[in-house]
Amino acid sequence: MNLQHKNLAAGRWQKLSLLEQMANIGSEVERSIKWKNKNSPDYARNAFERALELFDLTIEDEKNIFRLKEVLRARELFADFFAGDNIYGSTDIEWHKYFYSFGLAARR
Repeated sequence: MNLQHKNLAAGRWQKLSLLEQMANIGSEVERSIKWKNKNSPDYARNAFERALELFDLTIEDEKNIFRLKEVLRARELFADFFAGDNIYGSTDIEWHKYFYSFGLAARR
């Protein structure tokens, strides 16, 4: 696998709280949606792949074991929304609302 976030994968990611991790994932999700809406599929796909990579780093982080169900579900829904058939009917606005809370909490 070609890691986009090499520094984070090398251990820096595990030093972040779950709130900070989810806020960072949210930034990549926002970027993927923004580029998708601007009809820039290459940029959108790159942001999507970076978001999945951050999801995976969060899933691998042992301190998140008690929140793993939510993280796994969010990853599944986002992958379906962006690259699947969107069988869950997710919207840009719902993703923004979901991750906005993490960004706000992480800043405090």
